Amino acid sequence: MKALRWLWAHPLYLVWTAPLLWATNITMGRAVAATFPPVSLTLLRWFVAIAVLLPFIWPRVRAQAPLLLRHWKLIGFTGALGMAGYSALAYLALRTTTAANVAFINSVVPLLVPLFMYFIAREPMPARAYAGIAVSFCGVGWIIARGDPANLAQLSFTRGDLITLLAVAMYALYSVLIRKKPRELDLLVYLFGGMIGAIVSLLPFVALELALGARIPTDAKSLAALLYIGVVISLGSYLMWNYCVVTLGPAVTGPAYHLVAVFTPVVAYVFLGERLMDYHYAGIALILTGVFIATRPR
Repeated sequence: MKALRWLWAHPLYLVWTAPLLWATNITMGRAVAATFPPVSLTLLRWFVAIAVLLPFIWPRVRAQAPLLLRHWKLIGFTGALGMAGYSALAYLALRTTTAANVAFINSVVPLLVPLFMYFIAREPMPARAYAGIAVSFCGVGWIIARGDPANLAQLSFTRGDLITLLAVAMYALYSVLIRKKPRELDLLVYLFGGMIGAIVSLLPFVALELALGARIPTDAKSLAALLYIGVVISLGSYLMWNYCVVTLGPAVTGPAYHLVAVFTPVVAYVFLGERLMDYHYAGIALILTGVFIATRPR
């Protein structure tokens, strides 16, 4: 508990934790992609998260219900984007592409965040953030090119890769919009409202998915994955990320998203046997350098 309190007081270190958890989410999503319908998995993960969270925050939800109702459009829209749309599309993409590919394409998020931030919030970005993004994106490019820039000319994308691009655009927009969270609204209550928005937006798509013949698995492996994703990913990582965006701002938090591309190949190697090559290590070193530049204190 002392370690968690220390991290909460030092969000520049906490910002590294959410990408690590997302790396395990991508890897686990890849493991169950063939058997668990993606939209149903997304809906059920938020049901699990609400079931765990609600008993602890119900008094705060009741007290701040007027605030939730007043800002329901913002809360519902962010939930539909970052919790429903991004998650469902990422799980769908994992059916036709690898965990590593999803992680590397996710590295587009830090490039999109400052664009959305400028056009939506008119919020400038510090020079060190641009420098960090440039360095870390070079690391991502080195990994995608497999250590040889000539390979970029022959680069091709699967359907899953293109779906991932749409998903990360949604998440970049989400990362900017949560900055607009009303200051007086409790962060956990805001997270709860986003979960409700995600569930409501997912219901018609789940009905369509089941009507087309999809079946929700009930084996031990699938249920264990659902519990992990629902509790650790849906609660832990989203709470950490939202807290970092609110306290540090999207300009500083956004570049840390590149860490997903660092952690995912390692996690995928450990649990799925996806092999790490020399160019992975070189790219990871560049990504870490860029994140350090972008997130270091002034």
